[in-house]
Amino acid sequence: MMPDSRFDVQRRRAGLLGVALVALLAPFPVRAAEPLPDALRIAAVSRTGPSGKTLFSGSSALVAEQGWLAAELGKLGVKLQWVPVTTNSVAVQVNEAFANKSIDFAHYGDLPSIIANASGLRTQLVVPGGSMNNTYLVVPAHSTARSIKDLKGKKIALHRGRPWEFPFSRLLAANGMSQKDVRILNLNPQAGASALASGSADAFFTLSDAFLLEDKKVGKIIWSSKQAPQDWKMRAELWGDSAFLKKYPQLAQLVATAYVKAHQKVAGGNGREDYIQHEVAAGHARSLIEREMEGDTTKWNERWAPLFTPELRAHYAAGAAYAQQARLIGKPLDTSGLYAPQFVEQALVQLKLQNYWAGR
Repeated sequence: MMPDSRFDVQRRRAGLLGVALVALLAPFPVRAAEPLPDALRIAAVSRTGPSGKTLFSGSSALVAEQGWLAAELGKLGVKLQWVPVTTNSVAVQVNEAFANKSIDFAHYGDLPSIIANASGLRTQLVVPGGSMNNTYLVVPAHSTARSIKDLKGKKIALHRGRPWEFPFSRLLAANGMSQKDVRILNLNPQAGASALASGSADAFFTLSDAFLLEDKKVGKIIWSSKQAPQDWKMRAELWGDSAFLKKYPQLAQLVATAYVKAHQKVAGGNGREDYIQHEVAAGHARSLIEREMEGDTTKWNERWAPLFTPELRAHYAAGAAYAQQARLIGKPLDTSGLYAPQFVEQALVQLKLQNYWAGR
């Protein structure tokens, strides 16, 4: 057989090159876009109004009222669904809902979020701020106790695993005490208030419902976190299912933007009074709301700042350390993965609010 001529070799090389070019220029297979869910579900603390209507409060109520999020999701064929949770068992209800994938977001407390992630759930903080509530130590009206030190060996009603357990631990530590120095009655807020009123508890550590006990003349407040460092306040913020955030970033962005919009509106102008009126409409007593705010040194604008600050990260790191020490979680939790700041960062750009909370 005669060897190939130089022309044949060149022609063969050209043919092979052409095949290679066709292969390189052929379009890559395009993955079908992920179909959007029928509904986006956000859990929020609620109460039932006199007419039987479900009433939300705080950041979620502001988002619901403005209507922007529902409208934007509607354009994509996604329904906004609010999932009510009751005040006496928020942590359990929300964590169970995240576990069985029946919610995508929830506005709830810091310590339950830590417990959820330590137990194997994967959620992330999407929008900080909006709730920096105070906590209160209440004793019976006739009690002679004037401080936590006077309650050594006494029975204190406290709902374990709820956000206010962390500031309670700090109050004990600041006075050279631990939970071993008191007898904890693990009761939800309603049961804790009843225990105090009946005399079966010597004290009750709770939120602003402490004022209701004073109004009924069955309790008196002997300490509040208004007198404590800023970081002692209870935090409740917007958390999202990590898988949902990754799968539907477009929807997550709409949610984050809606909450940032709500925070900015209530933080400025006549926002404080508007917020009080809104909470009253949601069934809260105006006197209770005003007393919760009275004497609080936190700047109103700062309360609503949706920023991932070093102080915020330190708060959650300290909370995780406490949760392990208190055996609320079985192993250390690295809190560095609990944050999804990209959505707030984009929202601040979209809304031209990059400097609105700067330095605050």
